[in-house]
Amino acid sequence: MSSLQGRTAVVTGATSGIGAAIATALTAAGAEVVAAGRDAHRGRQLGVAHFVPVDLTGTYEEIREFAGTATTRLGGKVDILVNNAGIYPATPTADLADHDLDAMLAVNVRAPHVLVGAMAPAMAARGSGVIVNVGSWMSRVGVPFAAMYTATKAALEQMTRTWAAEFGPRGVRVNTVAPGVTLTPGNEAFREILDRQTAGTPAGVVVRPQHIADGVVFLASDAASMIHGTTLDVDGGIVTTRLG
Repeated sequence: MSSLQGRTAVVTGATSGIGAAIATALTAAGAEVVAAGRDAHRGRQLGVAHFVPVDLTGTYEEIREFAGTATTRLGGKVDILVNNAGIYPATPTADLADHDLDAMLAVNVRAPHVLVGAMAPAMAARGSGVIVNVGSWMSRVGVPFAAMYTATKAALEQMTRTWAAEFGPRGVRVNTVAPGVTLTPGNEAFREILDRQTAGTPAGVVVRPQHIADGVVFLASDAASMIHGTTLDVDGGIVTTRLG
């Protein structure tokens, strides 16, 4: 039920961390994958079928051009779109630079919207397809920093619900995976802080990128055929439980 043999997939932000784990996991499940990102060297080291460069802070036309190029590289059909790319300057509100605010809105909200607009209609016309958005545990709790980042992830979760209603009746399933406190190469320097954050969760340890990738593969597979418009928390229980 979790085999993706014969299917095609596009993963944004796929050159490191969670995105790289998703791209390789989809490949291992049998999908032909386009990994998208800005680092061509890392993209070509992933071991997936294709790498297509894209800067999601670019113009609308550039993002739509990427969608067309990725579709062409996959033989004219995209079965699975994973909107994973995200940026997260975690600053107090007054310290967030204007250019960082603009970039977060562009990558975390605008790009998924443009890509779904470019790819979902063809999925709906065929009567099948899967879109998985990567959210965050922080979108549903209050924390004393990162207001814009958490807001963008909350927006993505709401778009998931709306897209499920819009495209689901035509065979396109749309869901979110919400990672918890996840250890990636980009935050390894803060390992001690991450360990403290997760010590009081049921899992008791940090989330790893592979855990998120497993959730994405599940939602992309036929095993999840009746799951529409939901958020799958892969967070060790940090959102729904409090211990002690």
